[in-house]
Parts: sequence; C-alpha cells; structure tokens
Amino acid sequence: MPSTSRTVPFVTVDVFTDTRFAGNPLAVITDARDLSDTDMQRIAAEFGYSETTFIRPPQDPENTAEVRIFTPVTEVPFAGHPNVGTAFVLASQGQLFGKPVEDHIRFEEKAGLVEVSVLRGPDGKVSETTIRAPGPLAIGATLSPEIIAPCLGLATKDIETRRHKPVFASVGLKFILVEVADLEALARAASRLDPLTALRQAHADEDCDCATFLYTWVGADHLRARMFAPFDNVAEDPATGSASAALGAFLTTLRPAPETRHLLVEQGVEMGRRSLIRLAVATRNGLFDYVEISGSSVLMTRGELLL
Repeated sequence: MPSTSRTVPFVTVDVFTDTRFAGNPLAVITDARDLSDTDMQRIAAEFGYSETTFIRPPQDPENTAEVRIFTPVTEVPFAGHPNVGTAFVLASQGQLFGKPVEDHIRFEEKAGLVEVSVLRGPDGKVSETTIRAPGPLAIGATLSPEIIAPCLGLATKDIETRRHKPVFASVGLKFILVEVADLEALARAASRLDPLTALRQAHADEDCDCATFLYTWVGADHLRARMFAPFDNVAEDPATGSASAALGAFLTTLRPAPETRHLLVEQGVEMGRRSLIRLAVATRNGLFDYVEISGSSVLMTRGELLL
C-alpha cells in the first residue's frame, strides 16, 4: 500500500438544485495551498465532474479567496456552477484560512473578480448564492444551420434562426449558442465529434473549445437547455451557468429589453439531473450592462484526498 504524505480536504455539492442527486455535481478543494497546477489537474480528472474548484488565499487581502477552476482536461477562466457552489460551501462553513466568510464574497479568478452575494433563510443557513459574470459581452462569428446541425445530430430544419443564427458568445467563457425549434429537437440532439472537430478547426481564431449550448423557449421567460462539451471530456453538462449568462446577455442585443429581465433556464432534464438557473440580465441605455446568476446548492459529501 502506498504511503500517504499529506491529506487535502474536499467537499462535494449538487449545484442549481435543492435536491440531492439532481443539479450539477461540483468538487471543492477547500485548501489548495500546497497543490501544484499538475496536482490540481490530476485531482479534477480523478473526480471527473465537469469542473472542480481549488481554493487558495487571495492575492489581495480585501478579497475572499483565489479560485482556480479545472475541467477534467484543462483550466478555465470562469464558470457558473463552480462559483455558485463554491460560494455556498465557503459561506456555509463560515471560516476560511482563519478569517470569517461574510455574505458578500469576492473571488479572484483568471477572468477577473467575481462578486458573490449570499442569501440566508430564517434558520441562518445559506439558501441561495448569486454571482455576477466578470466579463463584458463578447460576440463572435455566426454559423449557418447547415454547418451546426451535423455537429448536433440534427437536421437543418431543427435549427431555429428567426431570432438569431447560431453564434459564438461569452461573458467570461465562450460557447456556441444555438436555438432549436422545439423540445423534441432538443431531446434528439447529441454531439457529433467529426463535424464538430472540423468546425473547431475552421474557427480556430475564436479560441473556443466549441462547447455548444442548445435551448428552446417553453414560456415567455423560461427556457430549456442542454450543453455538450466533448473536447472538455464532458459529454453533457446538467447545468451551465456561464453559458446561460452568455445567452441572457446576448438576448439583449436582439430586441429592446427592460432595465432588468429575469429568465429561468431549466437544464439537465434529459440526464435525470434537473437544474434551475435564475438569471437577472441588466441593461443601461438599451445596452447590456451585467448578468447575475443565482441558484441553490446542497451538500453531498465531505472527505480527504490522500496524496
């Protein structure tokens, strides 16, 4: 049996749900001070979740923590459910590196500072966390239905283009946003690696792993969505806050919007892990200003990694 030189604490949570075994699983390494980049990548691959977060003391003591986010294959600058879930974990434990964790949290991340607010119930327990996406809206190339449909195992007619064509967009992490015709088309979709590889090569200048966020409207402010990211070793993601935020921001460019529009994104239904992502998309003088991402989380496990 190999000897163990150190232990590293972790917590896992289900994010964008208040029900265990639903939502999007997340592993949070609550003390990553002694971990190298290689250690973090290996741990993220071991958990195999869409993302794992690693907590370090902040570089600026005015902030709460530095947060590193890894998929099973790479580090990413920002992601939604890792921030929502990590804030839930730290606010619930109440202390971090010997300091109290307040209900206003600031994370230092590759994409910039991420502001988080914590909502507590009458019992004092964390009921919801809300993050503000750190980046401005960045819109890239548009794609034709004929190009994107084969990447999703769909027919051209399944791609809805009356409001917009499929498009690269980001508020911190880039996705391809694709509106599909209806729930039936959404259910049939499946990522196809060969055409997606060709698409990625053709649009290498987008610097995007071609994670694809599909959605359809089921109400005036209610969407159903799915997300495929095969190049990140994520066949399908049950909840993608950063993609939802990019979509909410992008929608403000399509028609006049109120100063704040509230959207509900339902995801993970086809996987049996229903998630609910709440967005508040703010505009100023008719232009996108910022987007906030809110959701609940529930604790699943606590333990130690033996390294």
